[in-house]
Amino acid sequence: FLMERKTRVKINRKEVMLAKMRKSCSCTPKKLKNFVMDFFPVLRWLPKYQCKEYIWGDVMSGLVIGIILVPQAIAYSLLAGLKPIYSLYTSFFANIIYFLMGTSRHVSVGIFSLISLMVGQVVDRELLLAGFDLNDDALPDLGDGSLQNDSQSNTTAFNLTVAGMNAECGKECYAIGIATALTFVAGVYQVLMGIFRLGFVSMYLSESVLDGFATGASLTILTAQVKYLIGIKIPRSQGHGMLVITWINIFRNISQANLCDVITSAICIVVLVTAKELGDRYKHKLKFPLPTELVVIVVATLVSHYGKLNEVYASSVSGAIPTGFIPPKVPHFNLMLRVAVDALPLAIVSFVFTVSLSEMCAKKYAYTIRANQEMFAVGFCNIIPSFFHSFATSAALAKTLVKTSTGCQTQVSGVISATVVLLVLLFLAPLFYSLQKCVLACIIIVSLRGALRKFRDVPARYHMNKVDTLVWVITMSASALISTEIGLLVGIVFSMLCIIVQTQRPRTALLGQIQDTSFYEDDSEYENLSSIPKVKIFRFEAPLYYANRNYFLKSLYRMTNLDPNLEAARRKKYEKKEKQHLKKGDHTTANGLGIGETTLQLVPKQIDFHALVVDCSSISFLDTTGVNTLKEILKDYKDLNISVLLACCNPSVIDSLQRGGYFGRDFGSMQEMLFYSIHNAVQFAKAQK
Repeated sequence: FLMERKTRVKINRKEVMLAKMRKSCSCTPKKLKNFVMDFFPVLRWLPKYQCKEYIWGDVMSGLVIGIILVPQAIAYSLLAGLKPIYSLYTSFFANIIYFLMGTSRHVSVGIFSLISLMVGQVVDRELLLAGFDLNDDALPDLGDGSLQNDSQSNTTAFNLTVAGMNAECGKECYAIGIATALTFVAGVYQVLMGIFRLGFVSMYLSESVLDGFATGASLTILTAQVKYLIGIKIPRSQGHGMLVITWINIFRNISQANLCDVITSAICIVVLVTAKELGDRYKHKLKFPLPTELVVIVVATLVSHYGKLNEVYASSVSGAIPTGFIPPKVPHFNLMLRVAVDALPLAIVSFVFTVSLSEMCAKKYAYTIRANQEMFAVGFCNIIPSFFHSFATSAALAKTLVKTSTGCQTQVSGVISATVVLLVLLFLAPLFYSLQKCVLACIIIVSLRGALRKFRDVPARYHMNKVDTLVWVITMSASALISTEIGLLVGIVFSMLCIIVQTQRPRTALLGQIQDTSFYEDDSEYENLSSIPKVKIFRFEAPLYYANRNYFLKSLYRMTNLDPNLEAARRKKYEKKEKQHLKKGDHTTANGLGIGETTLQLVPKQIDFHALVVDCSSISFLDTTGVNTLKEILKDYKDLNISVLLACCNPSVIDSLQRGGYFGRDFGSMQEMLFYSIHNAVQFAKAQK
């Protein structure tokens, strides 16, 4: 039987588009109010803030995150190739802006190791192209609010004409100029993606790609910090293969290791790892995480200062960190042009991490977020701070988990964290002058534990899905051994190729009947299935389109043990020989048989079925090639007196077949060619014997 399809109401797309444009372009007080409140979600939830219920959790989580932010911000400045003051600026402004514009109640936005690494790689490359020495550890005095190096600084001031910057500008001035230009462009990309609703781009970053990218980048981060751990001076490697080149340089210069830095690093790593492990083990008993990083930094700074480790043992220290805010400055336009390409992967990675963490928190605590607004929020978390000497930001997993575990209820906790950072910026920053860089490197390396632990999950991942494991390995290897940006691109392309290959060579099967039922399953997978006499049931588990057409035909011919084209050619050849014998007056055939027996030879013994049922339940769509392929097998099998029946087609496949003329012009034979279940098709085939 054929079910009657509903009549579709024709929609005038032009009128719909015009109506939407009129609605979008109209401006009423109510619409303007909704627009402002949607753009600044804080205006919706802050008036409803339940102070007695929420304030304690927000204050506690805000203080804890603020205490964690300070040492991490100072440490991650090493990754970005910038001074610690800029990391503190970034942490401050990101929390304030996300408080105003974010839709997630729990996510922690600020400085993030992977983003810092991507910024640092661009900064190092541009510094090298501008002629600066990447190995120059001299620290300019920024106490007067100037970004230019004074005459007493060991860093040479250059009269730059690079990228149109025609003023005297030192290494730090140029470095932060590159970072702010990169951040501004990345923010613009994110806002444009929000305007054009391109959030779907994140769908192409699968979990395997993101995990592989994070793990590969973590190996790069770890490698970049080893020189600080052991106190050696080696050039900062640039370009492809940075990880391998850096390790070669480390082993070449291992004899120059600073014993003071090595001992300090060993102590700090033992303390940090022990504290982290104890914290993980007893987290259900602790009301808030132990501020281990802050304790280590305070103790290490005091020991370094009173032990004069810099003067006596030549241990590298953080140097002067100025207080207050440097006057804002517009990012340089010519520098934006230099980093426009680099900003695109930065923008995508920043957005994807933010949205994925926001969705994770929203699902856990039963509320909704708006992905498009998240894109605007993280975009402006980059655009606005770039005027205040800040660099790119993103949501950070570790701090988000800490935030939720310490009782966070709303983004008021972000304001509390920003206040803690502000106190450091205004009063406490100079106290970190004697802090050793090896201590900061230890904090960074220990923070990578989560990403590096992904190696332990490889066996379980492989057992679950071999293709996803391969994607993870390829992405991780490319991110670590080539570069982070190329690694991300390789991961996306390779994962898409895997999907294409899986649809090009999908699973195929001949089905048998489950005894005493009307259901059919794969005969090679299940025992005790009954084969249907004179009927073959073929299943193809993928869309049928131009890329897998040949595989479809080869699988069908192989599994049914019949190629209709070869059989038709064999019959034509046989008939031709018979005609030649008859013309010669020979009444015996080429096989030595009489003419009366010839007819028997025209029906080959190997054809043991008269009906082919194609199970289309897994065919989600057909393109033109797919429709033509089905029309081709319909004709070829019909020439051999074998009927082709289609079962379980979805409406879009039926529409494609109708438009392609599969059922003929008047669709009269449709009910004899199309069935809504395999069993119906089999019953029809049996009745046609």
